[in-house]
Amino acid sequence: MSFRWLKRYMPRSLYGRAIAILLLPVITLMLVVSIVFVQRHFEGVTKQMTRTASREVQVVLDAGLPASEIGDSRLARTLRISVEALPLDALPSGDSRRWYDFTGNYVISEFNRLLPMLQALDLPDDQVVHLYFAMEDTGLRMTFDRRRVSASNPHQLLVYMFFFAALMTVIAYFYLRNQLRPITRLAYAAEAFGRGRHVEYWPSGSTEVRAAGAAFMAMRARIERQIEQRTLMLSGVSHDLRTPITRLKLALSMLEGEDTKAMEQDVADMERLINEFLDFARGAQETTPEPTDPQALVARIVEEFQRVGKAVALGHCEGQGEVMLRPGGVRRAVENLIGNAVRYGTRAEVSVLMTDRALRIRIEDDGPGIPQAQREQALKPFARLDEARNQNLGTGVGLGLAIAMDIARAHGGTLRLGESERLGGLQVDLVIGR
Repeated sequence: MSFRWLKRYMPRSLYGRAIAILLLPVITLMLVVSIVFVQRHFEGVTKQMTRTASREVQVVLDAGLPASEIGDSRLARTLRISVEALPLDALPSGDSRRWYDFTGNYVISEFNRLLPMLQALDLPDDQVVHLYFAMEDTGLRMTFDRRRVSASNPHQLLVYMFFFAALMTVIAYFYLRNQLRPITRLAYAAEAFGRGRHVEYWPSGSTEVRAAGAAFMAMRARIERQIEQRTLMLSGVSHDLRTPITRLKLALSMLEGEDTKAMEQDVADMERLINEFLDFARGAQETTPEPTDPQALVARIVEEFQRVGKAVALGHCEGQGEVMLRPGGVRRAVENLIGNAVRYGTRAEVSVLMTDRALRIRIEDDGPGIPQAQREQALKPFARLDEARNQNLGTGVGLGLAIAMDIARAHGGTLRLGESERLGGLQVDLVIGR
């Protein structure tokens, strides 16, 4: 039997599931105890007390006294039963009790079973019981204390049970919260590191949680060392590569002739390709996250493209506020995406959507787009989709989308490719969680 349908009703958070695990057995135990208590106490005890009271009533009826003398008899006074004579037409026609009087149902059934001559039984409240009998020429109403057929304060056990169950649940919750807090701290630190932020963390809690926390800190330290070493290496490589290129450009500028223009173009292409390789290797790690207004950042990028004559428009922007971003990395990703859009299309449009949970920067163009079957391949480094994106229009090396994807992942986000409904070309969504 499958219980997958229960998943939609289960809590998502660790605290919610822990509380469910804590409360489920407690509630189940309370229900079982309540059912057993009702069956054994309400039913068993009430029936036993009703049998005793019915025997006393039967003794009074079997005394052989006239109906007018039963109430004044010594036997009735000793058994504390009040007897009153009534006209036959004043007797009720059926039993009555309050709808929520659970023990009253057992009292009525037992009296009717043990006293065949009983005409009617009335349980008006928790104080008295009225029994009605039809004699030969008159009727009788016997009245006695309700406590003789029902236990007094039968709800006390249930009250105590619910009170102490709630008390122990609260105590267990505070203890459980102290055990879960180190796990939530570890999850928060891991999520922040996945988004490129460094959060202070130290292992605490149980042995297993401490071991996981120590492993996370060691992993984070190794990754940070690798990032630092890569940054230093890239700085050296950038300097070593740019120096001979600068010398070549300087030497070519001193030469004359038609051949030098082609050589200068080759050197410019070489410099651009090296910059793309370095951007891909550098990713988004050269800056630290800081509060950034994404709408203002995107607006400045669009203005820069418009200033150089590119057909780029700023579309609908929704939501306000700041997001923890690496401005340099996000700028590089958006510039690469807009550059691809205007290279393979005639115009591009950029929009920004901010919600409580995510930031989405969308770039749309009117170019040929990318078929759905090739979109996953397009996000890989050095991918060249000649048929889809008409690569002969540019001299790229297939790193634009890969750089944007790497930057999105460094922010804990992703890059989604689709088809633009507005412009008919490619639609790229840079999605970053908040």
